[in-house]
Amino acid sequence: MILLNAMFRRFVQSGTVEIVDAHGRLHRHSGGPGPHVRVKLHDPKLHLALALNPELRAGEAWMDGTLTIEEGSLRDLLTIFATNRAHLRGLPLQKAVRAASKKLSRAFQRNTLLKSRANVEHHYDLSNELYELFLDSGMNYSCGYFRSPDDTLDEAQQNKLRHIAAKLDLRPGHRVLDIGCGWGGMSLYLAEHFDVEVLGVTLSTEQQQLATARARERGLDHRVRFDLCDYRNVTGPFDRIVSIGMFEHVGVQYFEAFFSKVGALLSEDGAAIIHAIGRKGGPGSTGAWIRKYIFPGGYSPALSETFAAIEKSGLWVTDMEIWRLHYAETLLAWLTRFEANRPRIEDMMGARFCRMWEFYLMVSEFSFRYGKHMVFQIQLARDVHALPLQRDYMFENEQRLIS
Repeated sequence: MILLNAMFRRFVQSGTVEIVDAHGRLHRHSGGPGPHVRVKLHDPKLHLALALNPELRAGEAWMDGTLTIEEGSLRDLLTIFATNRAHLRGLPLQKAVRAASKKLSRAFQRNTLLKSRANVEHHYDLSNELYELFLDSGMNYSCGYFRSPDDTLDEAQQNKLRHIAAKLDLRPGHRVLDIGCGWGGMSLYLAEHFDVEVLGVTLSTEQQQLATARARERGLDHRVRFDLCDYRNVTGPFDRIVSIGMFEHVGVQYFEAFFSKVGALLSEDGAAIIHAIGRKGGPGSTGAWIRKYIFPGGYSPALSETFAAIEKSGLWVTDMEIWRLHYAETLLAWLTRFEANRPRIEDMMGARFCRMWEFYLMVSEFSFRYGKHMVFQIQLARDVHALPLQRDYMFENEQRLIS
């Protein structure tokens, strides 16, 4: 416990953490005002493992039940970690761990055609029923747009779809590509509200099957189609391209190829909207626990990495928008629904899975609420004249969709 106590003494500047070690001894670390939590370690190996790599081992210990909470809650514990994160990452040992992770970052993002399919199956092919139990009714697994603090999750997701549709500036007869279409929320919205033809592509069998069924049920299957296909194998041209929450699965070494492909798929006067999670500051690396258990191959890019790749593609950046805390509120809503349906999810997936996913949803929420994560929307075009010169059209289009 010597190293672990030394780490906690230095990084807990707010809140209080009491640790009951594997031998029953109590250790107390307190800073300024903040949450109070008492944790119990059930395996003596954690005394060293947590000191060496707390961001990975704490999540694993919570999943496995070798770290339990006797007073307070998981939210209290993660709040203390999140609000003291800079102090933790400033410790020499943690700096070394993160430096090594950054050096290996690209190796973890080798998203070849085969690897991308496996990574998608790992997360998105778990069970459609699982996702139905915590997502909105439209099955949108990406950041909602809270126009008002009183918006429900369903309203926030509809706001997001409407907001993006307004930016696309669609015209009758347009052919639209939805890269990483998920369960079809965006594609179905466009097919329902506009006289357009939509192709949605995904690598998830579960998503493709449910999206196709939803289109059929709503009588939209003559205007929208969902294919099990990698975007790299799609042929164009398309008048509009939209991609929501997929760019995080591309990998830095494939950014240039991604934007070049977008450019190649667009018609001469075509335009695209890329909606993705990004990070404030420079390039980083995906957290070891998230990478190992939740999103293998995933990475939320810095804007500098993203724009460097766009510049080489020859595309115009015609608009840019940053959403800050919207994803924190979205994740909190998902977690609330997940916990409300926990007995059913535990019957389906098991107790360990539930502990893993509550940890995932909470850590992700805090990465936006206290950390450096945000969402960006980048609008791209091949031709400088492809879209109206004033941004007023976006607000006018959105208002028409609201009314």
